[in-house]
Parts: sequence; structure tokens; C-alpha cells
Amino acid sequence: MRNRPSVIVVEDEPVTRSQLSAHFEEAGFEVDAREDGAGLADRIQETGAELLLLDIKLPGTDGLTLTREIRAGSDIGIILVTGRQQQIDRLAGLESGADDYVTKPFDPRELISRARNLLRRVGAQRNQAQRDQNRRFAGFRLDLARRELMGPEGEARSLSSGEFQLLLTFLDHAGEVMSRDRIMNRIRNREWYPDDRYIDVLVGQLRRKLGESASTARIITTIHGTGYLFAPEVT
Repeated sequence: MRNRPSVIVVEDEPVTRSQLSAHFEEAGFEVDAREDGAGLADRIQETGAELLLLDIKLPGTDGLTLTREIRAGSDIGIILVTGRQQQIDRLAGLESGADDYVTKPFDPRELISRARNLLRRVGAQRNQAQRDQNRRFAGFRLDLARRELMGPEGEARSLSSGEFQLLLTFLDHAGEVMSRDRIMNRIRNREWYPDDRYIDVLVGQLRRKLGESASTARIITTIHGTGYLFAPEVT
């Protein structure tokens, strides 16, 4: 597990590249220094780097183009470094997807400060994205990306497509009594009849995944003559 923040420095001028690398290493960063953007997207993926320091004027693909390409597939923090000081260049950099923009000559302390602030913002965004991909209730965690239910002890419990859709429907309507036809309309797009026991069977399967039975159910309770109530503590 990485203990230090990581930064990729892309600068074609050797002296400046060396200086930038030294400043970040002294500040406690892991540094990957490169002279151009060849294979940069793959390198970001391989290293899991959190910050990219990118010169605009590079041989081959320029920094603005690289920024647009990388931003399309990554939330890495991007700081553009350039000798250009015109306002239009700064706007072009930010519009391409960069998070910040510094000009040469730069103050090393200011640059490191900006980098740390950006890392905090990126970290907060990633944590929020991770929270958005998980729904928690009664000691369980539903991973929306993997469609996987994690039990209170951290054990994985696979869900069928129907079970996943049913649980997600219950989570979206926690605390509401839901009739069978209302549930059916949420998880399946077809006509059904009163003797269709699909929902009851599906509820029974989901209860077993939650370690419950109809007689002892506390998370999904039966409301006789109406439907079901999903009422755990949802976080």
C-alpha cells in the first residue's frame, strides 16, 4: 500500500524536469519523471498516480491535447506548467480539463502547496464517488458496480439480476409499504397477473441472502394483504 502521494512529471527540458522532481521528492512525493507524453495514459493507469504535472509545450503531442485525452478517462489531478503567461493560454488549459495552471519561473513552495490542495480535492471526489457506488443498510453493503452484497462480516454474497433489482428497489423506497404490482413495475417491464408469485419467490430468495426467513424477517417484513416493507437503518 502506498504511503506517499505520487506525481508524474512530464517536462521535456532536462534542468526543469530535474528541479521539479527534486522539489516534489523533498516534499515527500513519489515521482515518476518523463520527457514526453508517450504512453502517458497507460502509465497513469499502471501507477495509480494521483497527480500529473504537465508541460504544455512538449515534443509530439502537446500538453493541452494530452490533458483532454487523459481527462476523458481519468480523474487524476492535473496541473499544467508553462512559460506562457497570457490569460488566453490559462483559459485554454483549464478548459481542456486541467485543474490548475502555473507559469515559469515558479515558486517551489507555492507549487507544492497547490499540489497538496489539489490532492485533497481529488481525494474527496474519489471518496464521494466510492460512497455513491455503495449502499449500506443493517450491517450490509451493496456494491452497485459489482452488483455484489457484502455481509456484516465482509463476506460476499452473490445476487441474481432479479435479486439485485429487488434490493435496489427496496433501498430506493426504504420505509414505504410497496405492493407486489408496484415492485413488479419497478423491476420488470411486462404485464403480470395476481397469481404471478414471482415477487414472493424473489423476496424469499433475497431474505435468505440477508439471513432471514418469513417468520423472523426484520429487514423485509410482509404487510399482509398489501405487500412488503423494507425498513432497516439505511446509510
